[in-house]
Amino acid sequence: MKYTDGAWLVREGVKIAYASEAWSAEQLPGDPSALSCVVATQPIRHKGDTLQGPTLTYTIRAPAPETIEVEIVHFDGGPRLGPTFELFPDKHASNLAHGSSVSISDSPKVAVVSSGTFAARVHLERESFKIDYVRKPAGGANFRDAEPTDIVTSQGWRSMAYVQTNAPSNPQTPFGVFGTKPVMIAQTSLAVGERIYGLGERFTPFVKNGQSVVTWNEDGGTGSEQAYKCVPFYLSSEGYGVFVDSPGKVEFEIGTEKASRVQFALPGQRLKYYIIYGPSLKEVIAKYCLLTGKPALPPPITMGLWLSTSFTTDYDEKTVSHFVDGMRERQIPLSVFHFDCFWMEGFHWCDFKFDSKAFPDPAGFIKRLKSNNKNLKVCLWINPYISQHSSIFREGREKGIFLKRTKEAGGGVWQWDLWQPGMAIVDFTNPAATEWYNGKLQTLLDMGVDYFKTDFGERIPSEGVEWYDPNIDPEVMHNYYTQLYNQAVFNLLEKNNGKHNAVLFARSATAGGQRFPVHWGGDCESTFQAMAESVRGGLSLTSSGFGFWSHDIGGFEGKPDVNLYKRWVAFGLFSTHSRLHGSGSYRVPWQYEDPEATDVLRFFTKAKAALMPYLWAQAVQTHETGVPMMRSLVVEFQNDPGTHQIDLQYMLGDDLMVAPVFSSDLSRDVRYYVPTPDDVDATEWSHLFTGVGVKAGAWASEKHGFMSLPVLVRPGAVIPVSSRDPETALYDYKSELELRVYGATAIQGTLSKTVQVCGEDKDDKATLKVEFAAGKVGVSIVEGSLRGNGWSVVLVGIEPKSVKGVTGGKTVASEPAAMGASVLAGLWKVPVTTIQAGLSSKEVSVVYTP
Repeated sequence: MKYTDGAWLVREGVKIAYASEAWSAEQLPGDPSALSCVVATQPIRHKGDTLQGPTLTYTIRAPAPETIEVEIVHFDGGPRLGPTFELFPDKHASNLAHGSSVSISDSPKVAVVSSGTFAARVHLERESFKIDYVRKPAGGANFRDAEPTDIVTSQGWRSMAYVQTNAPSNPQTPFGVFGTKPVMIAQTSLAVGERIYGLGERFTPFVKNGQSVVTWNEDGGTGSEQAYKCVPFYLSSEGYGVFVDSPGKVEFEIGTEKASRVQFALPGQRLKYYIIYGPSLKEVIAKYCLLTGKPALPPPITMGLWLSTSFTTDYDEKTVSHFVDGMRERQIPLSVFHFDCFWMEGFHWCDFKFDSKAFPDPAGFIKRLKSNNKNLKVCLWINPYISQHSSIFREGREKGIFLKRTKEAGGGVWQWDLWQPGMAIVDFTNPAATEWYNGKLQTLLDMGVDYFKTDFGERIPSEGVEWYDPNIDPEVMHNYYTQLYNQAVFNLLEKNNGKHNAVLFARSATAGGQRFPVHWGGDCESTFQAMAESVRGGLSLTSSGFGFWSHDIGGFEGKPDVNLYKRWVAFGLFSTHSRLHGSGSYRVPWQYEDPEATDVLRFFTKAKAALMPYLWAQAVQTHETGVPMMRSLVVEFQNDPGTHQIDLQYMLGDDLMVAPVFSSDLSRDVRYYVPTPDDVDATEWSHLFTGVGVKAGAWASEKHGFMSLPVLVRPGAVIPVSSRDPETALYDYKSELELRVYGATAIQGTLSKTVQVCGEDKDDKATLKVEFAAGKVGVSIVEGSLRGNGWSVVLVGIEPKSVKGVTGGKTVASEPAAMGASVLAGLWKVPVTTIQAGLSSKEVSVVYTP
């Protein structure tokens, strides 16, 4: 919402009191690391000016490294209703060593609240209250003396205020009269060329400049400004992020209220937010995840292919067996089979009982599925709503499990007919309701179910409702409900399966939801446009701290034509998690007459399985650092301005760049941008499958068939892959390992890199060091060990005849084993040399003629 009418006026019914002048500033009593300021909203020229107008109380502290917390309060006497975000869930703030301090000086009259290499510099001069957020000046200068070039962002003239809407037209009416609606607003400055990202899973343009965004979870599909996952956190290309600490309805105006600022507004009398400095965008996200929680680690099997029954299709035991058997017969490794809504009888969602006509012996059927298919896992659809026709509705009503209407709204259970007839909503603020709900799920887990798809959670009423917890603000609860829902189910899975063995397939989320992966993009259409929407949504979500993300391969609504299906399969298998799912049509490849659909699915599924040593290590890194596994190019290459608006490409881990293809026209060139890496002096990247070099810092234009996808390897990267043909996505990633060294000949000078490989247990690690110099590549195991019959090093782009010497191994082939499947054989278009190292060998060194 906008409150001003151009540069000089305010909108009708709006009164604004801007922070103007600091009246007092002191270290907060009882907290010497915090600053407290009383700020007037008009100049104080004489004593009489202290009698009129609101004052704002500021509390500024540094709770974590390079993180500044600001809280602005107008009236402090109201109730403090929840819910609130759980902050620092992994580590208490008091245990974070970050060197915070507060200093106040008279000349110049400023206060500084610092945290490591970042600080808030608060200007206390008369009539000039503002806050600069500054990086540590070069040369060791004090934050107080920082130059304008050290300012990361600022909150200056008329950028923080208390606002009343629905205000009387009489300008003499004081602030705070009954009937007005209070709002707190703050603005941060935008530099020339600065771009804003994030704010949850947004399907609109990736760069948020020029957009008005409201954090209000809605079930709106992927084709509008609505979002399933609203997160009040934005990321700036200038190397900082802003997190508004409220699950409620926060309204963001990104260069739209004022072109040179980002504004965020929150109803009520207080506003708390955090400014987080990187300086790299990956560091910003990592520090944000320190604040709101790091992603849990999904089990590695879940990174393989998921197949669903789809939504409204007809299916029973025979159908499911046919699908699973058909994938095995076609040699397509399947990791998870998902039963969507109609595993239960229609009108009964959720009663958590298999439809007895379709599945007369569900426990026996699940057991047979698993015994006939190695490592196969089973997932069931659920939601937090209970239909009036469900067999457990009466039980829930009598036990007080459901959300209620207020007495003014009629009392009793809150119900409506949208989605399920007469449905009620489980009240997860009630511990007994959570226990009751999880008890129903436990019965299914005891049958052999492994995971749950936690669908819905967005349509939560905010008016006329009464939660079990009396300290709940219903409007704030609207977005936060999904957190309680997903957390309850995730904790149950973790209790049953063990740590690092729980996974959801969740649609709704808010800040901190990354702790309960995985999330998927919701209901998209079966079009190339919707495929592009999905990419943008995923990049926005991962820019908001979510480490893992998926989508419905082929689209949800409608049946994709075969060429769209093949393109989406390639994109889907080069996502962190990969699920075939639709609405009214199946997603098995043999539904098409074109046999290439099956070939494409087999090709990319096996390629992903073979890449699991790389992908699993990257997933572990995401869990440990918070840096998303799938991320935009600007997050990885913020110093390359060419990446700042790229929204249809992404990094998959540190070293693979993926550019999905959005056309079925094989005669049309595929264009994508190749970033300039800032960690190595190199001129080109390499295609993962062929080894062909592509110029860095430029746009590439190529043709790609359906069995192809632009997946580029970063210069100097070492990609660990399986030298075998994996039957599933789960195997010993440290055994029979092949280390593919890309771009050695393109590197100028020297380079040293560390590569990590993890077993199924994330702590079973081996660390390898790779060193590049002119005409030399060395690979050594510096920590841990590998297993199997030895390991090999594949030098991509180096001819065997150019090799002058090898230590620690021997040249065994001029072409490596096909990655993942025989269908990949013969894809190499550059020379390669394979060096076999013995199991006991700890180091391989190769000297070659450049």
